[in-house]
Amino acid sequence: MTHLTRRSLLALAAAASFLGAALPAAAQEYPSKPATLIVSYAAGGGTDAIARVFAARLEKALGGRVIVENRPGSAANIGTEVVASAPPDGYTLLIGNQGPMVVNPHIFNLKHDPAEALDPIATIADASLVVVVGPRLPVTSMGELIEKAKAGELVYGSAGNASASHVATLLLGQKAGLKLKHVPYKGAGPAVNDLVGGHIDFMVTTIPSVIGLVEDKTLTALAVTGKERFAALPDVPTVAESGVAGYDASAWYGLLGPNGLSEDVRAKLVAATGETLADPEFVAKLGQDGAVPLTLTGQAFADFMAAERTRWGEVVKAADIKVE
Repeated sequence: MTHLTRRSLLALAAAASFLGAALPAAAQEYPSKPATLIVSYAAGGGTDAIARVFAARLEKALGGRVIVENRPGSAANIGTEVVASAPPDGYTLLIGNQGPMVVNPHIFNLKHDPAEALDPIATIADASLVVVVGPRLPVTSMGELIEKAKAGELVYGSAGNASASHVATLLLGQKAGLKLKHVPYKGAGPAVNDLVGGHIDFMVTTIPSVIGLVEDKTLTALAVTGKERFAALPDVPTVAESGVAGYDASAWYGLLGPNGLSEDVRAKLVAATGETLADPEFVAKLGQDGAVPLTLTGQAFADFMAAERTRWGEVVKAADIKVE
C-alpha cells in the first residue's frame, strides 16, 4: 500500500507539473509576465506623464513589471480599441480619461462602446488644466485673451478631438461667448511644440505638458481651469476668478481593462492601485503634475463615467462638433 501510494503521489506531482507549464498565463498566478499599460496619446503629454509615474509605482504594488506603450491616433480611439480587443487576462491595460471614455461616444461611430467593452478598475487622479499662450499671441491675462477672441477668431490646439483639452476649451468658448478655431493633434506634446513655434494662438492643456515652459517663460500661463489655484503656479488665477463665472474643468485618469476580467485579477489590480494612491511619494509626484488622487473603484467608477458622459455630451451637443 505504501509503495502504491508513493507511485500515485509521484504520478500526480508529474501531472501537476505538466499542467502548470501548459496552463495559459491567465490561469497561473497573476502577474506571471509583464503587463502593458496603453496610453492613447503621444509621449510628452499629461496622460503620458501620469501613466509613467503610475506604472513605476504600480509595479511595486503588483509585484510584476508594467510597460507603458503609446498608441496615439484617431482621437485616442486606436489605443482604446487595442485594449477593448485584448484578452481579458490583465496583461493589457489602459490609462483612460474623459476624452475616449465619455466624449468620443458622442462624436464617433465607435467599433466598441467603452462603457460596454472596457472594465473600469479604479480611478487614479484628477488634474486641473492650464490656459497658456505662446509668442503668436502676446497677452498676459484671461481678460485680454477674451478681448482678442471677441475681436477676431483665434486658433487653439488640443491633444486631439474629444480630448480633455478640446472639451475644456469648448466649455470656455461657450461660457465666455467666444468663436474659436480648433486644430487637433495626436497628443499634447505635438500641440505644445506648435504653440511654442507660433503656429497656434493658445491651448487649454495639462499642467505637466507645459509647466517647464511656463517656468522658463517660453509660454505664459493665464489661468488654471479648476476650482482652486495650483500650488506650483500660485500667482496664476482660476478661469472663474478671471471673470468666466461657473467655469470648472479638469482631466481625470483611470485604470481600465478589457471587459471580462476575472475577480482575482480585478481584485489584485484594485488593491495595487489603492496601495499606489496611498504612497506619499506617488501623491507628491501627482501634485507636481497638478493632480490629486481620485479613489473610485468598480461600480462607483462606472457611475462616475456615466455622469461625465452626460455632462460632456451636453457640451458637445451645444458645440455641434463635426469630425471629418
